[in-house]
Amino acid sequence: FVGMASPSRGTEQLCTWKIVVDANHRSGAAHTLDRDQVFMVLSGSIGVAGEVLGPGDVLVVPAGDDIDVSNPGDVPAEVMVAIPAGFTATMADGTPFGTPPWAK
Repeated sequence: FVGMASPSRGTEQLCTWKIVVDANHRSGAAHTLDRDQVFMVLSGSIGVAGEVLGPGDVLVVPAGDDIDVSNPGDVPAEVMVAIPAGFTATMADGTPFGTPPWAK
């Protein structure tokens, strides 16, 4: 995770970051967020919330839906992610995670 925009970087309303998902990565347990999250694939392919996305694809995962990220491809995938600032995450077992450090 590489933080781009967040409250600590000058924006009060938006968080963005870039992730690189290793080739053939399989997701662990799903989690949920309390805000809509947008995935924008730059290169490679990823699986998010049961859908496979390729370069140029965009997927909005509604608040409360399960999120799990995988890479079914043989090359790393680069993805930009955007979500409103102040979001919180909850792990699959119901444990609150809060806001990750790259989004603060």
